[in-house]
Amino acid sequence: MLVLFETAAGYAIFKVLDESKLQQVDSLYKEFETPEKANKVVKLKHFEKFQDTTDALAAATALVEGKIGKSLKKVLKKVVAKEAHEQLAISDAKLGGVIKDKLDLNCVHSPAVAELMRCIRSQIESLVTGLPPKEMSAMSLGLAHSLSRYKLKFSPDKVDTMIVQAISLLDDLDKELNNYIMRCREWYGWHFPELGKVVTDNLAYCKTVRKIGDRTNVAGSDLSDILPEEIEAEVKLAAEISMGTEVSEEDIGNIRHLCDQVVEITEYRAQLYDYLKNRMMAIAPNLTVMVGELVGARLISHAGSLLNLAKHPASTVQILGAEKALFRALKTRKDTPKYGLIYHASLVGQTTAKNKGKISRMLAAKTSLAIRYDALGEDTNAEMGAENRAKLEARLRMLEDKGIRKISGSGKAMARADKYQHKSEVKMYDPSGDSTIPSTSKKRKFEEVEEEEEAGEEPVTPAVKAKKPKKEPGVAEEAEAAEETPKKKKKKKKDKSAEAEQEEKSNGNSSEKKKKKKKKKVKEEEEDE
Repeated sequence: MLVLFETAAGYAIFKVLDESKLQQVDSLYKEFETPEKANKVVKLKHFEKFQDTTDALAAATALVEGKIGKSLKKVLKKVVAKEAHEQLAISDAKLGGVIKDKLDLNCVHSPAVAELMRCIRSQIESLVTGLPPKEMSAMSLGLAHSLSRYKLKFSPDKVDTMIVQAISLLDDLDKELNNYIMRCREWYGWHFPELGKVVTDNLAYCKTVRKIGDRTNVAGSDLSDILPEEIEAEVKLAAEISMGTEVSEEDIGNIRHLCDQVVEITEYRAQLYDYLKNRMMAIAPNLTVMVGELVGARLISHAGSLLNLAKHPASTVQILGAEKALFRALKTRKDTPKYGLIYHASLVGQTTAKNKGKISRMLAAKTSLAIRYDALGEDTNAEMGAENRAKLEARLRMLEDKGIRKISGSGKAMARADKYQHKSEVKMYDPSGDSTIPSTSKKRKFEEVEEEEEAGEEPVTPAVKAKKPKKEPGVAEEAEAAEETPKKKKKKKKDKSAEAEQEEKSNGNSSEKKKKKKKKKVKEEEEDE
């Protein structure tokens, strides 16, 4: 049996002298306690040394990926192919399958082979002659560093580290800029308070302060490259009537230095934003198209990496960033949040408050697909993200139009405006709608009553119906027989009383009418006189 052993210095092929000892796996380490015992078990047959560190790195990466490197293929053809009947013991089963397919060699991988590899590693310095221990350790250290750098460079998990750091730095710069600008406005406001109201833009304010310094220099300063003409005129006018206090040159120097810091940080922030935009389009183009570079970078930063974000379901992507609100809602048994960081996406921002939940759910579903396509797909174009965004925009328009249909229209189709046709119709004004007084007056009513009396007709008064008392169902049947006889008498009495009331009313009305007639006659006589 032959054994293929990989070292930092090169490939070594050993021949097993006593294969019976391999059957005793548990006690095999005892055979390698000393170099003399180890030489009785295995013997070095061939050693292929690497030319330099680059060659060693190429061979190591090929072994890690389960491939056959050029140097390994050369060794196997030269040495092992001569003894094709021998079995080849290897440490990686995947590599054994590749060797068997390409070179048609019988490869073995078992627990006994793994234990043999560990034993050979413990006595490698005595088994491989011609390599001093210092050189072997230096080669191992150099290969370890090279392999680590290679893995770090091409690791898909580590590429998006730049995005995580850039978006964190961008947020920190925004906070620092706000603090610096607030401090600058308050500090210079003691000297020239009117400038803060005239110049509202923060960057323009700092550039103006840096250029003019003392407010007495405003009249001779040219601010046309910073401010428009109208605002420049206002600044010069305000400087003449300013109510601010006087400050020393040292104070103005410190304020100018602070303004320099604000301008420099603002310029660096713009440069960092461009860098972040380019990195996002290179690493996650579909995610950038769906939610924008800032929201996409914050999602990646919150998840830790693009691959971790790809493992999250759409429901988690939707509320990513609102964990505190989610757990508070679950604890108090209230409604859970509908959106987290995804709320700042442009699609959610342009939606009405009623449809924000629906759009954020649909956007999260499409965004999770885009994230997985970017993290695990081989293509680097943004076609899939553009298609999904177009679908979401169409869906958004449909939701917005649905609300318009409910207000005006039949409900099944959108409300259509009729064609305008000019119709000239002349309408007369009706003044009857202006008055709230009833149309018939009291005088008119009295005249009608007088005419009826002259004609001999009596005014009809409406009969008032007497309310019947309710009877209990149990007593009603018993009282029916007893009430039959006195009912007729009661009716007669009621009829008489009703007639008497009508007569009294008619007499009262007639007496009032007579009085009114007399008054009218007296008035007519007075008018005649």
